[in-house]
Amino acid sequence: MSTGVFAPNERVLCYHGPLVYEAKVLKMEHWDELNTKLGSVGPHYFVHYKGWKQTWDEWVQPSRLLKFNETNIALQKALQAQASAAASSSSASAAKGANKSASAKDPARLGRKDGGTRGTKRGREEDDSSKRPEMRLNVPESLKVLLVDDWEAVTKNNQLVSLPRTPNVVALLEEFKQYVLAEKPSHLKDPPVLLPTIVAGLQTYFDRALGANLLYRFERPQYAEIRKKYVTGPTVIVGQEKEMSAIYGAEHLLRMLVSLPQMVASSHMDAESVGLVRDYANELMVYMAKEAQRIFIHEYESASVAYQNISRS
Repeated sequence: MSTGVFAPNERVLCYHGPLVYEAKVLKMEHWDELNTKLGSVGPHYFVHYKGWKQTWDEWVQPSRLLKFNETNIALQKALQAQASAAASSSSASAAKGANKSASAKDPARLGRKDGGTRGTKRGREEDDSSKRPEMRLNVPESLKVLLVDDWEAVTKNNQLVSLPRTPNVVALLEEFKQYVLAEKPSHLKDPPVLLPTIVAGLQTYFDRALGANLLYRFERPQYAEIRKKYVTGPTVIVGQEKEMSAIYGAEHLLRMLVSLPQMVASSHMDAESVGLVRDYANELMVYMAKEAQRIFIHEYESASVAYQNISRS
């Protein structure tokens, strides 16, 4: 969420989808029910994204703006690193599919066709993307700080989250379910009916997304060892394998939550489903912020020199 008031010509950071971009405030207006342009009231800011065409200029609410300072710049980098990891995984999968198709087609046809249809395809993709429902998450300020600290510990300080974690993702989601059923937040739709399905969905997505989207490169050797120890190794008893949600904890669950908008953008979820997941994900982050001292690791472990060499190979 934003902190402070923003002024015309101020250099800011602005959420656009799941990522944060540098922007400039061009003007500010205060809207009420009579003059609102977006259906929302209160202060709104018209921003221009640095390096983007003016056609992307837009009105945004204060919740999408961040002050341009070192902490928020570090958050921007952390979110970009997370997105890059997801994009690399998607590119690798797409490349495998393209290679299979190429074996049955004329290689010359795989390039751009005459007439520049690449631009047309990109235009179609942008049109399709603009029609998809967009998820906007409200990440509590305290969790933004933890997300930045997590990124710095792993990517800058060569440290790791000690595994297995207590509580793990399975336990955290169960605790969250009991919390919602007890507190009954008024803005959540029908928790007794919907909550079990949403919690199960979040756990399933975590297990599927962890290895592909949620790890920094430095963590991959650790992940390989964990998989060997609990899933694929010779000492693992068939039928007693463990899902990664039973090994990893709040640190990686938070990474998954901030990546949800990317998942939604590439899915076929309808607007109602997106809204439900958004509301429950926001409430989960509120819960995690309240329980932060208990559920997040206080000290990361320093990786050995041997591990560091393996991670770079």
